Amino acid sequence: MGTDKMLMEKEGPLGWIIFNQPEKRNAVSQEMWKMIPGMVQELAEDDTIRVVILRGAGDKAFVAGADISQFKDRRRNMEDELEYRRIADQGQQSLLSLQKPLIAMIRGFCVGGGVGIATSCDIRIASDDARFGIPAARLGLGYHYRGVEKLLPLIGPSNILDIFFSARTDFSAEEALRMGLVNYVVPAAELESFTRQYALRIAGNAPLTLRSIKATVRELLLPPDRRDLAKLDKMLAECFNSEDYQEGVRAFSEKRRPVFKGR
Repeated sequence: MGTDKMLMEKEGPLGWIIFNQPEKRNAVSQEMWKMIPGMVQELAEDDTIRVVILRGAGDKAFVAGADISQFKDRRRNMEDELEYRRIADQGQQSLLSLQKPLIAMIRGFCVGGGVGIATSCDIRIASDDARFGIPAARLGLGYHYRGVEKLLPLIGPSNILDIFFSARTDFSAEEALRMGLVNYVVPAAELESFTRQYALRIAGNAPLTLRSIKATVRELLLPPDRRDLAKLDKMLAECFNSEDYQEGVRAFSEKRRPVFKGR
């Protein structure tokens, strides 16, 4: 399934969503944003898919921000910006609401909106030649607080201000690792194989446990008075009452790998 600019692939338990505009370093257009929710929904509803991975086509960029060629016609003023934001927010929200593990495989440039997409993922794996930045101050645009809110627990206020004040687009992968923006940095030639093996390792674990811990982290990042602890208690009970829990205990005692079914 796919369009010219967005592709979706299924590979065993792995689902891939690919930003496919390499001639523009995979800059995201409105049309591309519109495709994301449908792709995410299909992968979410497919029980054979255990992990979803985002990547950019080619070896030059993950996502180099928004497609600036559309700014003159589609982001001329605040009214246009609100419409653009509505469409982009639907795409971002679909990524954020995915209950399955979501990985960003980052090769080359991850700039502007690319950072926003990467921080919507649970895990970020970067090649050693990846470069990061948010050059909002070079364009004079306002950066929405939701994007800053996603960055805050990952890298903290001082690093956020450094990124925005300098407007650099050449933060190295090692700098990103030091900040906490990425989880792993690997040689570029090994990026895809490392990411695939890491994702397959996750895919072999119990889906209900993964869903529960992902929800727990999300809830505990909220202020205490907004946390839905009842939902977390229910998800814990689902784990302990599941066939997968019985399988996990059996497999441990029998010294074999468990075969989880997500129920």
